[in-house]
Amino acid sequence: MHRLSYTVVTALLVTAGLMPTTVAAPAAAAPRPDVAGHLTGRFGGDPGPAAGDTADRDEVRLISVRGAGPFRIGADLARLSAAGLVDWVAPDCDGVVRAGVTGAWAGKVLLVFRDGRLVEVGTATAPPRTPAGAGVGMSFAALEEVYGPRGSMIQNDVGDASAYLVRTGSRVELFTGHPIRPGVGYLQVGPAAFVERHFRQGTSC
Repeated sequence: MHRLSYTVVTALLVTAGLMPTTVAAPAAAAPRPDVAGHLTGRFGGDPGPAAGDTADRDEVRLISVRGAGPFRIGADLARLSAAGLVDWVAPDCDGVVRAGVTGAWAGKVLLVFRDGRLVEVGTATAPPRTPAGAGVGMSFAALEEVYGPRGSMIQNDVGDASAYLVRTGSRVELFTGHPIRPGVGYLQVGPAAFVERHFRQGTSC
């Protein structure tokens, strides 16, 4: 199941010592080359830039519905690989490929591609945090205070898992639980047609 796979990934990251941490505010960030493509059709278009959506090479801090750092929703897997930004890939099913990254974001984010295009960026660490300041390690009650009417708790279709969902146009931030402690253990961003649908259906593809 999709939900189970993320629980396992979260547990592995926690075991590896990638627990939420706090870092000082980053120094002036230099923009990185944008290697993203653009999604159209069923996965939706680009909702536009988000303030501060760049990261210093040594400090990773922001994840949004646009993606994280150079890993922008809609980016082409082949182009990211050619740029040396992809560390490993693991084919799943139905055209889905999961991947790890290199550089400052290594160990901070996991990527999911479908048909060669980036459709999900996920993290089990903090930072990064969302533009609203939400992230892994927070309680769901704290998320409700941060987002107010913009977000809501949802359940999957069989009613055995809950998550907190925030919509931005055709894209979402999805906060799911931690396998061994209360609160948020994993944060996923991307098109609702992929991220939200797969949480609700409980499938990996």
